[in-house]
Amino acid sequence: MKTKWKSLGSMLLITGLLAGCGTAKPASTAPTSNQASPAATAAASKAAEITVYSAMEDEQIKTYLTSFKAQYPSIKVNIVRDSTGIMTAKLIAEKENPQADVIWGLAATSLLVMDDQKMLEPYAPKGVDKVLPEFKDKSSIPKWVGIDIWETAIIVNKVEMEKRHLAIPQSYEDLGKPEYKGLIAMPNPASSGTGYLTVNALIQLYGKDKAWTFMDKLHDNMMMYTQSGSKPAKMAASGEAPIGISYGYSGIQEKKKGSPVEVIFPKEGSGWDMEANALVSKKDIKPESKLFLDWAISAEPMKEYNKNYAILSIKQDGNIIPDGYSKDPVSQLSKLDLYQAARDRESVLADWTKKYDSKSEPKK
Repeated sequence: MKTKWKSLGSMLLITGLLAGCGTAKPASTAPTSNQASPAATAAASKAAEITVYSAMEDEQIKTYLTSFKAQYPSIKVNIVRDSTGIMTAKLIAEKENPQADVIWGLAATSLLVMDDQKMLEPYAPKGVDKVLPEFKDKSSIPKWVGIDIWETAIIVNKVEMEKRHLAIPQSYEDLGKPEYKGLIAMPNPASSGTGYLTVNALIQLYGKDKAWTFMDKLHDNMMMYTQSGSKPAKMAASGEAPIGISYGYSGIQEKKKGSPVEVIFPKEGSGWDMEANALVSKKDIKPESKLFLDWAISAEPMKEYNKNYAILSIKQDGNIIPDGYSKDPVSQLSKLDLYQAARDRESVLADWTKKYDSKSEPKK
C-alpha cells in the first residue's frame, strides 16, 4: 500500500498529552456538544436508523448507548462489533461500497490508515473545540476525533504463580525469561488492536532488530495467540494461562469480579492507542450520523468512558482515575508515534504473521 504521511509537526506523540482528570477547561462560547445541529434535530424527529461499526467491548456499548437512546428514541442504532483488526479489515474491504455510517471507538491507528485511503469524511462534532489537540486529526475540519486511551497490561494469576513458585513479571523483559515457557497468552496483532499496540510499543521502544529478537524469545514462552484482546485476561483469571498480555480495562474487570489476578503495567511503559470516532465517506451521509458523533463526545458518554479508562480526550469536572490504574496514568505510557504505527502496520503484521502465526488460535 502506498501511503502519504503527514509531516513531523503533525505526528501524534505522547509528549504533552494530559490525563483526563483534573480541572475543566473554561467554557467555550461555541455550542455545547449535546446541542444538535438543526439538520440533526430535524432528523431525530422522525424514525431513522444508522449502522455503527465499533471495536468496543459489548458490555461497554450497551451502557454507553443508554443516554443516546434516551435522547433520540426514534433513531435505531445498528451496532456491528468485532476486534480492532477484524473491524479494520472489514471496513477496508467495504471501501468501494461502505456499509457503515459511523465508526465509534476504533483504534486511531486504524483510522489513520483509512484516512490515507480517503475513506473518512471531514466532520467537526459539536464540542470538538474541547477535545485536547493530541486526540484529534490536525485538519481544520477533523476526519477523526479520539475519546480515550487504552494500554498494554500484564494480567497474572497469583494462585497459579504461587503453585509454580514463580515471581510475578513486572516488565516486557521479564516475559522473555525461560521460566515462563508455555505460560503466556497474548492477542494476535492482526486481529486485535491490543496485540498490535503491544507489538508496536516493542518496536518503537527497542528498535526493529532488537524487538524482533525479543519477540522470538516471547514466542518460545507463548501458549497461544488469541483472536481477542480481552481473552488473555480472561484466561489468566480462570488460570487457563497463568499470564495474559491484555489491556488494563479487561484485567481490572476480572479483578473486580473476584479473580485472583494482579494487573501490571510494564515498567518500560505500556503500549497504547486511542479509541476514536469518524464519519464514513459515502454517497449518502445521513444527518443522524452527525448527530451520533455530536453525542459521542458530549458530557454523558464521556462520564461513562471515564468509568473504564483513566485518560480521556476532554477534561471536565468530576473526571476520575478509575480503581486499578496508575495514579499518574500518562507517565506509565510509552512515548509512541501513532503515525509511524499506522504507516508500518501492514508490513509489521505481515512479518509477525510469517514468524509467529503457528501458535494462533483458529479464527472464528
